[in-house]
Amino acid sequence: MAKNFYITTPIYYPSGKPHMGHAYSSIVADIFARFKRLEGYNVLFLTGTDEHGQKIEKEAKKNNKDPKIFCDELSETFRSLTKTLNLTNDDFIRTTEIRHHKSVIDIWSKLVDSGDIYLDKYSGWYSVSDEAFYEEDEIEENHGKKISKSSGSIVEWVEEESYFFKLSSWQDKLIKFYEDNKKFILPESRRNEVMQFVKKGLKDLSISRTSFSWGIPVPKNNKHVIYVWLDALTNYISALDYPDTGSVKYKNFWPADVHIIGKDILRFHAIFWPAFLMAAKLPLPKRVFGHGWILSDDKKMSKSLGNILDPIEIIDKYGIDQLRYYLIKEVSLGNDGSISLENLKNCINNDLANNYGNLCQRVFSFIKKNCNNKIPKKSKLIESDKKLIDNLKNNLSKIEAFMNNQDLNEYIKMVVGFSFDANKYFNDSEPWSVKKKDPERMKNILFVIMEQIKNISILLNPIIPIATNKVLGAMNISNQNINLDKIKDENIFDHEKELNNLEILFTKIEDDN
Repeated sequence: MAKNFYITTPIYYPSGKPHMGHAYSSIVADIFARFKRLEGYNVLFLTGTDEHGQKIEKEAKKNNKDPKIFCDELSETFRSLTKTLNLTNDDFIRTTEIRHHKSVIDIWSKLVDSGDIYLDKYSGWYSVSDEAFYEEDEIEENHGKKISKSSGSIVEWVEEESYFFKLSSWQDKLIKFYEDNKKFILPESRRNEVMQFVKKGLKDLSISRTSFSWGIPVPKNNKHVIYVWLDALTNYISALDYPDTGSVKYKNFWPADVHIIGKDILRFHAIFWPAFLMAAKLPLPKRVFGHGWILSDDKKMSKSLGNILDPIEIIDKYGIDQLRYYLIKEVSLGNDGSISLENLKNCINNDLANNYGNLCQRVFSFIKKNCNNKIPKKSKLIESDKKLIDNLKNNLSKIEAFMNNQDLNEYIKMVVGFSFDANKYFNDSEPWSVKKKDPERMKNILFVIMEQIKNISILLNPIIPIATNKVLGAMNISNQNINLDKIKDENIFDHEKELNNLEILFTKIEDDN
C-alpha cells in the first residue's frame, strides 16, 4: 500500500504583513512534512492565502485598487515567505483561483442537494476583522465599543438576508464522531474545548453575505456571496483537483492526515469543516492540531503594545535555522509560548553553537589533522561505543511516535540529549590521548562519533535543514539521499574519500553592549 501523507497550514489572510504566528504554523507543518519524507512517505504539503471577504474589499478600496490586483500583490508576499522560511510546500493555493472556485460551487451544490441550506434573515454580532459571528456571551464592552472576548476585535450588529447551513442538525453526529475518533482534535485541551462548545448546543450558521461583493457568488442568486469560511475551508480539497474525486491527487491524499492551525480558528476547522463534509458525504480529515499563540515577553503580540517580533527581521539578523530551532525548542506545541530576543540568543549560543555546532567542528577538525581527512573504519567496539550508538537506534520507534503524535517538544528534547551524550562521549574517550599508544582505539572512537553525528544530523534535518545538510554533505552524504533507514546503516561512509570542508555552522551571538 502506498505511503501517502497530506499536511496543511491554515491559508493566511493577506490583509497585513506576515507575522510570527504565520511563521510558526508554517514551520511546524514543514517539520512534520520533512520528517514524513524521511520515513519514506510521498508527502503533499499545502499552504496558501485566503483572499475573499469584506476586509479585503475594504482594504483594496482604501488603496484605490481592484480587489484581485490587491490580492495578487499581497499573496506574493506570503508566497515569498515560503522561501524565507525554507519551507518545502508542494503547492500554494489561492482562493481566487479557478480550481478553488469550482470546488466551492460543487460543495455548495452538494449542501443544497442534501437539504442543509436554506434562505432566511441574519441578525447578530459580526467581526469584519475575524470574518466571524459571535454570540452575546462571547462579546464584551471596552471603551464604549463591543469587542470579541477571544480576539479583541471590534464587532458590529449586522442584519441582512442570508443563506444558512443547518449546523444544529449535525450536533449529535459531530459528538459521536469526536467520541469515536479521540485523536481527531489535538491537543486534548482543544478537544475538550470543542466538545464543551458543541454540547452546549449548535445554532445554524450564516454562510452568505449581501453587504459586500468580493467573494464567490452563490449559484442562482448572485446578490449573495458565499460566506468566507465555507469558501476558505474548501481550499484543502481544491488543491486535490476536487470535484474530480477520481483524480490521482484526490485518491492519494484525501482525507488529509493533519491540518495544522492556530487555536483562534479551531472552531471553524473542528466543527464547521467536519459538518460541511458530513453533509456533502465526503470523508473527514484525520486530525486537526490547534497550536497556541506566540507571545512576546508573555504578552500577546499587538501593534498597540509595539511588541510584534517580525520573523523576517529576525531571520535576516540571526538566520532561518536558528529561528526554526528556537521556536520548536522553546514553545511547547499546543500551548501559548512566550519568546524573546534574549532567549533566542541563549538558545543559539547554548544549543546550536556550543552543543551541536561545536561537536561537529571539533570532530571534523580532529579527523582532518589525524586521519588524512578520512573517516576511519571501525574494528572492535567497546561497551561505551555500543551504548552511545544503540541508545539512539533503540529509541527510533519512540522518536517516530513523538513526531506522529505531533509531540515535537519530546522529540527535540530526546535528540538534543543524544547530542549532549555525544559531546560527553568524545570528551571522555579522549582520542587525542590514545592516538599514539592505541591508534586503533582512536579510529574506533572517531568512527563512533561520526556515526552519531550522522544520525543526529538526520534527526535534526527537518528542524535545521541548512546546517544539517552542510554536515551530511561534508561527510559525502547527499541530502537527496537521506532517510531514517540511513540511521541503521553503518556502512554508509566512503572511507577512501576525503571529507569536504565544514564551515562554522552557528556563530555565537555576542551581547550588543
